[in-house]
Amino acid sequence: MAPKISKTNAARQLESLGIAHTLHQVAVDENDLSGVAMARQLEVAPDIVFKTLVARGDKTGVLMACIPAHAELNLKALAAASGNKHVEMTPLKDVRPLTGYVRGGCSPLGGKKNYPVYLDASALAHPQIYISAGLRGVQILLNPEDLVRAVNGTVAELARNPGA
Repeated sequence: MAPKISKTNAARQLESLGIAHTLHQVAVDENDLSGVAMARQLEVAPDIVFKTLVARGDKTGVLMACIPAHAELNLKALAAASGNKHVEMTPLKDVRPLTGYVRGGCSPLGGKKNYPVYLDASALAHPQIYISAGLRGVQILLNPEDLVRAVNGTVAELARNPGA
């Protein structure tokens, strides 16, 4: 029998909204916290595992972007989608104080504050996607439209695939 996965704030938020989801726990390689490594551990394609990145806009302040594990964030596209002239990545040292989450375990759900969330449009091509549950090695599988509803998110073209 698999060990019980402890509920996270992200999972509690989904439950409170009545949103169907499942929790999945895998071993974590502390030397590779990438979304692609997570996809490998989950034995799924990296285009359905979404990493959550924290950025700061010159007009709106802190915001989150969820993009496929194998992709890069297009900062200009995020700026346009969020009504900013300029967006830059938040330094790693600031992510935990802002969100309550550590690198490799940052979730768009259940954080310290409800920052604006932008989901890459490619998510809507899939019936379900994985996002971090707020702990390293723990993922939530849910319908991407339910995620948008849960975070009052915005869907936009944000990802730039490496080598594309």
